[in-house]
Amino acid sequence: MGTPEQIKSHTKIPPFIEIMDSTLRDGEQTNGVSFLPHEKLMIAKMLLNGIAVDRIEVASARVSAGEKDAVTMICRYANQIGKLRNVEVLGFVDGKKSVDWIAACGCKVINLLAKGSLRHCVGQLHKTREEHANDIIEVVDYAKSYDMDVNLYLEDWSNGMKDTPEYVYGLLDKLATKRIKRFMLPDTLGVLNPLQVVEYMRKMVKRYPEVHFDFHAHNDYDLAVSNSLAAVLSGAKGLHVTVNGLGERCGNAPLASVQVILKDQFHAKTSIREKRLNDVSRLVEGYSGIAVAPNQPIVGENVFTQVAGVHADGDNKANLYSNALVPERFGRKREYALGKTSGKANIDKNLQELGLELTPEQTIKVTQRITELGDRKKFVTQEDLPYIVNDVLKHNVPEEKVKLISYMVSSAYGLKPVASVKVEINGMQYETEAMGDGQYDALVKALRKIYKDYLNRTFPLLTNYSVTIPPGGRTDALVQTVITWSNGDKTIKTRGLDADQTEAAIKATFKMLNIFEGLNA
Repeated sequence: MGTPEQIKSHTKIPPFIEIMDSTLRDGEQTNGVSFLPHEKLMIAKMLLNGIAVDRIEVASARVSAGEKDAVTMICRYANQIGKLRNVEVLGFVDGKKSVDWIAACGCKVINLLAKGSLRHCVGQLHKTREEHANDIIEVVDYAKSYDMDVNLYLEDWSNGMKDTPEYVYGLLDKLATKRIKRFMLPDTLGVLNPLQVVEYMRKMVKRYPEVHFDFHAHNDYDLAVSNSLAAVLSGAKGLHVTVNGLGERCGNAPLASVQVILKDQFHAKTSIREKRLNDVSRLVEGYSGIAVAPNQPIVGENVFTQVAGVHADGDNKANLYSNALVPERFGRKREYALGKTSGKANIDKNLQELGLELTPEQTIKVTQRITELGDRKKFVTQEDLPYIVNDVLKHNVPEEKVKLISYMVSSAYGLKPVASVKVEINGMQYETEAMGDGQYDALVKALRKIYKDYLNRTFPLLTNYSVTIPPGGRTDALVQTVITWSNGDKTIKTRGLDADQTEAAIKATFKMLNIFEGLNA
């Protein structure tokens, strides 16, 4: 396609690009997605008022009673905020049926689905181009009697231009003067590449310079965004998108991606409020049940997360790893991942965010602990960090007098768990096993046995035991175990942190044993 400058020298980008969102119609054709009427209303409100898209396509006519209820509610709301003609419904060339259905919902715009290729016209309708054009004109005239705006989809336009362009031109020649507000050109099967879009769109714009053309992309070859851009560069005045790229098969052009490329790469003007893009993405993700990929541009969970410590260091010094896609632009914030590649700079960034101040020595210890967890492929989040700080800094014993050398815990259905443990206490190693009501209980009973049989000492009494995880509900979250112990008149509380609950409890236990060993020294 060439550079943006080369392309722009051969074409003129319209001063303003209309964005029509079809999440509630075309996006609902995603396998397994069906929005309830109140969900459609909530998404419509967000799109019209929050995101400020120019138009929304909310349904297909004559689908169901529930669909009619949804369209009626959306139109009632749109009328209240003065945007009734920003709501559109797909209708069919079926005489008066679709128009009557749409009018009964209170809607004022019909997107009429016509055939944009000879193959579809003959193979599906069994009609000539002239017969189909006359049927379209009949529906257009009837819609005008309801004071409806009419937009016309040319279904399979992409194949029409590839195989039978004379059919497309003949249809437009007859319809271009029939009070149709917009002609909408779909790549219905997602078969075009950007060079073809440029060629075909330029031909349409040159032949019909007064016509408003929209382009509707599908993503079968992962080219929906590129093709949408090519259409605008070739004179299209409007683009169709869906939130999170929902749509049939591989989906449609994603709203967020189309917006940022238009604005940043080609300085095109749209009405979109970018700060709400993440909000609408989360809303649709929740209602649709279709998860957004973590690396989905703009709205993915990980796209504003730096992993390598060198990146955090560069950001600290001169924002060396930033571009125009700053997270604050989209109502988000930069995050710095915690793991084996984090490094001190990442830790510092997260500590600053949480308002935690550590000495350089303490930061080194925390960094070492995070690296250790990362080596074990544990996922560490910012929410985990206060727990890790507590784990590293609280009750940290300079010299370990009681060490865990090895242990094994076995459990089987219908049988009590058994623990075998080897420990070193003041330079001497001891080994035994015991049975318990749970894995941790078995291990503690084995330790008690060592203290009683080999040392003739009392093992501290466990008086309270609690388990917490950082917020988020992940099954791979770090577990913090806090245990309260008493030994005579001494009571202490120790904590352990690990992805495994038993491991966390064991760490808390050995911290306790070292503290009591120090007190008894």
